[in-house]
Amino acid sequence: MLSDVMEDYLKAIYYLQEHEGTPVTTSQIAEYLGVTPPTVTSMVEKLDDRGLVDREKYKGVELTDEGVTVALEVLRHHRLLEAYLTEHLDYDWSEVHEEADVLEHHISEEFERRVADVLGNPTVDPHGDPIPSADLSPPEEGGLTALSEHDEGARVEIARVSDRDEEELRYLKEAGIVPGTVVEIVDVAPFGMITVAVDGREQSLPDAVASSIRVKPVGRETERAAGGA
Repeated sequence: MLSDVMEDYLKAIYYLQEHEGTPVTTSQIAEYLGVTPPTVTSMVEKLDDRGLVDREKYKGVELTDEGVTVALEVLRHHRLLEAYLTEHLDYDWSEVHEEADVLEHHISEEFERRVADVLGNPTVDPHGDPIPSADLSPPEEGGLTALSEHDEGARVEIARVSDRDEEELRYLKEAGIVPGTVVEIVDVAPFGMITVAVDGREQSLPDAVASSIRVKPVGRETERAAGGA
């Protein structure tokens, strides 16, 4: 049996591998989890002893196949729980991350199966993050890019938003910047602000927020199909 903390580390390393590449450094893990580097070093040594990470001293770590499997299972629990809490228990999408962080370690496989069935076996959670399949195959990212990478005039569809900041999520929801929404970039300021048009309203986003939002391009054919033309 792994502790909740061990599972949290594996999930964090998986996320960092997917977004920052390998190897994942001690400082990256420390910053992501909000702990000290010595604490990370101690835990990484334990995970290495259990065969869940490959550790190269002074360089970083990478999940083993077994470590990836554990991380994907925890992620599946987490994202299914986020979907269940929003759809069936009337939680706001800004509230579910911390709840799911606690519950993800303690549900049975039968409970997981029943939650997935009730939800209709969704492929993404409320924030657009892909849910690993029941066989724990790694979800495909789909070639998404950051909103901040696009120029003025670009039209893109919001695909994923970070679920780690409650205040940011509340702002994005109020602004209508949620997965599935098409936005147009109307201004990219030199001092780190990006302005987008959402349903005729303009919303300004700090570059740090825009960098955490993942989008996909919207072509003319996609727009016509969405509009029924």
